[in-house]
Amino acid sequence: MEALIRDTLSQLQKATTVQNLITTHPEEHPTLTQIAVPEGMQRVDLTAEIDKIATKLQPWRRSGTAKLTNLDSLIYWANRNKGETSVLFADTGDQPKLTCIADYIGEGAPVIDPLNRDPKSSHMLHRAVYAFPLSREWKVWQAISGKPMTGAELGEFVENNAKDLLEPTPALLTSDGKNAEQWEKDMLETAHQLQGRFGQYLTLMQLARNFQINEVSNISASINRDTGESSIQFLNEHKEPDGGAVQIPNLFMIAIPVFENGAYYRLAVRFRYRKAGSGVNFIFTLHNADIALRNSIDEAITRAMEETDLPVLYGHPEG
Repeated sequence: MEALIRDTLSQLQKATTVQNLITTHPEEHPTLTQIAVPEGMQRVDLTAEIDKIATKLQPWRRSGTAKLTNLDSLIYWANRNKGETSVLFADTGDQPKLTCIADYIGEGAPVIDPLNRDPKSSHMLHRAVYAFPLSREWKVWQAISGKPMTGAELGEFVENNAKDLLEPTPALLTSDGKNAEQWEKDMLETAHQLQGRFGQYLTLMQLARNFQINEVSNISASINRDTGESSIQFLNEHKEPDGGAVQIPNLFMIAIPVFENGAYYRLAVRFRYRKAGSGVNFIFTLHNADIALRNSIDEAITRAMEETDLPVLYGHPEG
C-alpha cells in the first residue's frame, strides 16, 4: 500500500498543474495550453476553455460581417472602422456588391519565415457588405417592361404608380435643346433615336382612366409615322364614335430610385401598342435600363471611394 501511495504521489508531482500553464495576462498572449493528468497520463487540451475565459469580456480581435442596406451606411461604417490596411472590393457581376474589409492584408511583400509570423498578414474577418438591393419601384417597372397589358391593366398600373411619372420640362415638350441642361439633352437625343416625343403626365392619366371606363369597348388605333404619335379612339358596341380620339406620345419619363433608399434617376419609358383582336395591348419598355443600372453601380462605387478615401479593387477578396 505504501508503495502505491508513493507511486501516485510521484506521478502527481510530474503532472503539470493548470495554474502553471495559464499565463498571467492571457488576453495579451493567447497560448496553446495542455495538462497531463495522472490517470493513464491522458492529455487534456484546455485551449478552448482558457480562450473562452480570456475573451468573456472582450474578444481577441474585431470580426464579423455587417450587412448594410444603403450606401450611406457602408460609407459611415468604413470611415468608423478603417485603418491603414482597409480596402473596398467591388463586384460588378450579376449580383453586384460592395465590400469593405477593415483588416485587409497589409501592403508589402510577404514574409516567409517558418519561425515567425508575417506582420502584415490578417484573417480579414472584419467586413461590411452592401449588396445594392434593388428598390421596390425598380422591380415594379422592370416586371412590366416589354410585356403587353390590356387597357384595364394599363389603367390600373398607371393609377397605382402615378407618383413615379415625371412631367417633361418645356425643353422636352418643344424639343428645343438650346438652353437645356445636359440630362435634358440626353433625353432629347433618346427621343430623336426612337423617332418620338415625350408626353405629359396628364395625357397618360387620361388614357388610363378612359381604359378603365371603356374596358369592354372596341378600340380603334392608328399611328402618325411622321411624329411617332399614336391615336386611340374608343368605339361602343354599335361601332359608333364614343368621344374624340386620344393622342398619345410614344415616350414618357419616370423618376425612380434604382436601389433601395438610393438616389432617384430619370428614365425614359417607351410606350407602344399592338392590336389584339378588337382591342389593343399596350407595352411599357424601360429604355436602356441595363445602362442605367450599370451607371448607378459605377456612381455608387465612385462615391464610396471618394468619401472613404479607400482604394477600390474590382473582384473578390481572398478566401
